[in-house]
Amino acid sequence: MAISYEHIKTCKQTGARLGRVHTPHGSFDTPVFMPVGTLATVKTMAPEELKEMGANMILSNTYHLWLRPGEDIIEEAGGLHKFMNWDGSILTDSGGFQVFSLSDMRKIKEEGVHFRNHLNGEKLFLSPEKAMHIQNSLGSDIMMAFDECPPYPASYEYMKSSVERTSRWAERCLEAHQKPDSQGLFGIVQGGEYEELRKQSAKDLVSMDFPGYAIGGLSVGEPKDVMNRVLEFTTPILPSDKARYLMGVGSPDSLIDGAIRGIDMFDCVLPTRIARNGTCMTSNGRLVVRNAKFARDFTPLDENCDCYTCRNYTKAYIRHLIKTNETLGLRLTTYHNLYFLVKLMEDVRQAIREDRLGDFRDEFFERYGFNKPNAKNF
Repeated sequence: MAISYEHIKTCKQTGARLGRVHTPHGSFDTPVFMPVGTLATVKTMAPEELKEMGANMILSNTYHLWLRPGEDIIEEAGGLHKFMNWDGSILTDSGGFQVFSLSDMRKIKEEGVHFRNHLNGEKLFLSPEKAMHIQNSLGSDIMMAFDECPPYPASYEYMKSSVERTSRWAERCLEAHQKPDSQGLFGIVQGGEYEELRKQSAKDLVSMDFPGYAIGGLSVGEPKDVMNRVLEFTTPILPSDKARYLMGVGSPDSLIDGAIRGIDMFDCVLPTRIARNGTCMTSNGRLVVRNAKFARDFTPLDENCDCYTCRNYTKAYIRHLIKTNETLGLRLTTYHNLYFLVKLMEDVRQAIREDRLGDFRDEFFERYGFNKPNAKNF
């Protein structure tokens, strides 16, 4: 089997898991945050910088790489790792989320999804078999099954038929997967906020014996308490000897709360996207460095951070770069935000070792400002 999960410890205070995922391109400790490199690059970052900050697992996007440059070119280059000069682990999503986001340009059928290319309007078709072919060509360490991603909210009837289709598509993905010895395929649990449907989806997928499981259909607009409740009744059904991945989640509070509920892997574009607008995550909460009050602030973004950005540059300088649209500003804020989340997960893992993740959560939430009325989620 290409992918395996090693359980190391359970936090006595919260039940969170400390573990390690082994892949053909190395191992990584969990719980982990994975930076997103949609088009085979984490925006503004060189692979060496990601390694330097402690990231050794990234995510790339099947849909976007299929359109540009095309999976055939990447396969000809020797696979995604060689193409982008990354020797760590790579996870690719199935492309399903992007296709289902094109709600006004797609038609769902049992064989797959007909839709239009968002770049030029060209008619395209993506099926479980096609998603497997593309990901096999990309050569990622972890692949995702092609699933239906319903909107939030959705009716029980719609969600039920969607879950059933996702299970049928998962079986087709397993059959179409050509490289199970070098690429691990994860099934994706769907079902919205409905406990019965989540349990049915998880039961269906567990019976197929995937090497790992993702929880999809969350972080799509539902309240945080709904997401936490769904995790509480979904993760216990998943095998304890397989990795669990919560898709599309990257705010600090959700990373900690997800880990407490048994999640091992997280990804999100949030830290890189907000960085490009001059919004930074710090040990004392959210900081919008482009604000005028920082024009003469010659201190680091975060006095408690030892990243390259905070060791070398001031808020005033970074604000100047962001305000004048200089690329260096985007690089410095992106580096800081990714470093912040990578180090946050290191702290989470240490708190699990010490059986004090609940205490760590309380301290972090108080310091960051999550306990304040109308607190923002990052």
